[in-house]
Amino acid sequence: MSEVGQRGFTLLEMVCVLAIIALLASVALPYLPRQTSRPRLQAYALQAVTLLKSDRAASLRNGTRIDTQIDTSRRLIRAGGNATALRLPDDVDFQATLPRSCQHRPVPSTISFFPDGLSCGGAITLSRADLSLEIRVNWLTGRIDIVSRAHAAG
Repeated sequence: MSEVGQRGFTLLEMVCVLAIIALLASVALPYLPRQTSRPRLQAYALQAVTLLKSDRAASLRNGTRIDTQIDTSRRLIRAGGNATALRLPDDVDFQATLPRSCQHRPVPSTISFFPDGLSCGGAITLSRADLSLEIRVNWLTGRIDIVSRAHAAG
């Protein structure tokens, strides 16, 4: 009797293919874009709100003015009441609308909170392709809210 040819792959062939795929993946993975996910963008907004609220609470508690630093060029929000800072990744669009002066004093790149609950107000916008969140600080009440910019317009 003659032998019938076997079909399929040998174990050695499968191991070689897997090794090539693993090699290509190890070379290519560092170059794939790692975009900030929607939930991660929302988490950044919540972290920023927490930082701002902690500065407001510190101002009320200590009876002093507290300034939260907003540095869009370094992509940084730094608490004035403690050493906490939030650094935003490069793929998140980070903009701030801040007052030029507050209580007749220049306030470069800050949102200020006062012991009476007032603030100088301002807005911080964090966005990516499909989501834009605006963190608003009310100048009169010091209240801090997150608003989806798509919902704010409608």
